Amino acid sequence: MKSYKFVNYLWDDAKAASLDPVGRLIYRSNLLGSDQRITNTGGGNTSAKITEKDPLNGQATEVLWVKGSGGDLRTSKRENFSSLYQPKLLDLQKLYAARTDKGLKAPAEDDMVGMYSHTTFNLNPRPSSIDTPLHSFLPGKHVDHMHPNAIIAIAASANCEKLTQEIFGGQMAYVPWMRPGFELGLAMQEIAKKNPKTQAIMMGQHGFISWDNDEKACYTLTLDFIEKASVYIEARYQAKGGDAAAFGGAKYSTLSQEQRNATLAAILPWLRGQVSQQKRFIGTVQDDEKILRFVNSKEAARLAELGTSCPDHFLRTKIKPLYVDWNPQTEDAAALKKKLAAGLEAYRKDYAAYYAKCKHANSPAIRDANPTVVLIPGVGMVAWGKDKSESRVTAEFYNCAVEVMRGAEAIDQYIALPQQEAFDIEYWLLEEAKLQRMPAEKELARQVVVVIGSGSGIGKETAHRLVKEGAHIVCVDLNEAAAQATAKEITDKYGVGIGVAGTGLSNCGPALGLAANITDRASIRAMLDKVALAYGGFDSICVTAGIFVPSDTTGHIPDDKWALTFAINVTGSYLVGDEAYKTWKEQGLRGNLVLTTSANAAVAKKGSVAYDVSKAAGNHLVRELAIELAPLVRVNGVAPATVVQGSAMFPRDRVIGSLAKYNIPYKDDEATDSLVSKLAQFYADRTLTKAPITPADQAEAYFLLVTKRLSKTTGQVITVDGGLHEAFLR
Repeated sequence: MKSYKFVNYLWDDAKAASLDPVGRLIYRSNLLGSDQRITNTGGGNTSAKITEKDPLNGQATEVLWVKGSGGDLRTSKRENFSSLYQPKLLDLQKLYAARTDKGLKAPAEDDMVGMYSHTTFNLNPRPSSIDTPLHSFLPGKHVDHMHPNAIIAIAASANCEKLTQEIFGGQMAYVPWMRPGFELGLAMQEIAKKNPKTQAIMMGQHGFISWDNDEKACYTLTLDFIEKASVYIEARYQAKGGDAAAFGGAKYSTLSQEQRNATLAAILPWLRGQVSQQKRFIGTVQDDEKILRFVNSKEAARLAELGTSCPDHFLRTKIKPLYVDWNPQTEDAAALKKKLAAGLEAYRKDYAAYYAKCKHANSPAIRDANPTVVLIPGVGMVAWGKDKSESRVTAEFYNCAVEVMRGAEAIDQYIALPQQEAFDIEYWLLEEAKLQRMPAEKELARQVVVVIGSGSGIGKETAHRLVKEGAHIVCVDLNEAAAQATAKEITDKYGVGIGVAGTGLSNCGPALGLAANITDRASIRAMLDKVALAYGGFDSICVTAGIFVPSDTTGHIPDDKWALTFAINVTGSYLVGDEAYKTWKEQGLRGNLVLTTSANAAVAKKGSVAYDVSKAAGNHLVRELAIELAPLVRVNGVAPATVVQGSAMFPRDRVIGSLAKYNIPYKDDEATDSLVSKLAQFYADRTLTKAPITPADQAEAYFLLVTKRLSKTTGQVITVDGGLHEAFLR
């Protein structure tokens, strides 16, 4: 087995031998995609030309299997690959040659993309990639197109062509920057014809492509080129002083982890509000050693202004990041916020000028002018995206961009893609059409909802209900393990996403489990600050935590139990709302607070005085907070009742006590589930609907109150009790 220092060689002959030809393509793709040094998430594509039986005539035909539009090599499966008749793809060259309007970026070139569907083999519905001609027109049976940092560092150097020859000799040819498409495919075909011994092409400011007639040889060849580039770069990087001299050396020092967290917690909700004026964004923080070395450096401002090179990078990171020249050693968070505000204003103006300068008559309308990457000396990077996965990919791509700049500056001088070329990619009509084809966002997309009490019962069910509609969920409970268990259930079901970046808490997926004691203001604040570090801020809070303490054997409730009941059921909700409002004000984005009361708030009965009175106070707290937090935050309540099944408030001993109280027959050794069902049905029979109430029924009410469906409703309590006429408000 070959030995590599800068990439991972993972090929297993036995594994490969057990797979069919398409399976081996998928296997190769997954191996390549698993190493971020080989290609970034979602970047690059692979292909194989495979002989198959034509379903139309039963004859053998050559089929190009190529990773389709979208998707990620690391996680790709068979359904992520297009299958196209190779002879028909080659025939498209004749069709293209006959056009009078052909050429780079000409109408004919874009029209060819629409013709790929006419070459589909076996009705495969997967849309083909814009890179299809690159794979089809090159001679190898197997083709890898990758975006390795080391290769792009050469591709983004001022003297790329010269360096390509110096490093690889005749093994790798060179093609200057061309937008991916038909013309690039033809150019590569011509290069391969003129250089039959060449098995790779350096793509200026983009990446590289390599090929072979054997899939293992193709995989190995791809790694060989990346390794050779990495060795070359590292030798010159170390000769120039290594990390200590990177990017001109350090200008600022890194703040401690505690200081970084405090600074980020202070500014992130405000920053999220600033970049979310058009559409809300989810944040990811990256503050590892590599990104800190860059943002702290003397050359960071210059290099950041140049922007990124690889088109895959800047489609996420935009034309450039926002670098804030803030001194972490002498300036405080207030000064940082002031500089961020000025930087954002300047960035938006620059972006508008970039659009005005580069737009064409048929260009799509200008997109959101806010940065998706913010660089802060001493602190790190904050990346933004429509969801957690996308913001992590954005962070990952700028991590890659930093590595590209490190390598390019070590061997030459880093150059970015010219603005017009960048614009023509960012606002490409084909890219716009792709965006328009994307499914509509879910109702709670771009939202972060904190569900307190989500370790069990109604809270747990609510967390699952909200994430189903696209929300990011922070599961909070006094029992941290229970909160994390709910978060894990959600993550296991919906996946962590394709992004691999994010530091600490910000490395999370769509759900995060945290502990908090809602009777302790400091505990609440600490939890909300962690939410800011993980996602940038939050939009709604659902407080489902509560406690029921029955009277003692004498029929009275002890003073300490009375105080505890009010501390959790009333004061806790107030403290959550009061602390959360500080964050909501910073964000400046409308939010929702949903508290949990009870139908018992309107019903006086024996044996639950503390609970019933606390819930009555909760009803009025909803109304008071609605007034206090308006107009920024809507405050409403959910009043459950008779929820026995799935409720943490009905342990076996309470169920037995209630059965005895209502003279419902049961056996001492009867299964808990059976006992619960008996009590649930008893309560159901007292309602107008005669059906047991479940946590899922309650979750539906929380869902309604955090959506825009009831956007004009505040200060109200929705009762979900099956119709308890005793609880009707009078």
